[in-house]
Amino acid sequence: MSLPIAIPLSTLILPGASSGNETAKIEKSAQDFESLLLSNWLQQAEESFAKLPGTDDDEDPGNSKDQFQGIAMQSLGAAMTAAGGIGLSRMISKNLRAAAVNAQN
Repeated sequence: MSLPIAIPLSTLILPGASSGNETAKIEKSAQDFESLLLSNWLQQAEESFAKLPGTDDDEDPGNSKDQFQGIAMQSLGAAMTAAGGIGLSRMISKNLRAAAVNAQN
């Protein structure tokens, strides 16, 4: 698994943008990241449980099951984040807001 690349703070905050726009953009970015992370974790968990002994191995190569499961895990990750998630988006947005304030000073 590859690690995420650091995104420069200047790409998250538009110069001259109002404080409300900056906060909304930071919140959205943090929630999107948490949703993506949760979706990835859920997908990996689902794949590992599918390989347990005694599970059904009758998949055809042309089966679109994997695509539908990926979509389901993305939806579940987004729903979990919308319901409060694991607190990662709050922590990220708090730190990004603090960095934005420090960058403006």
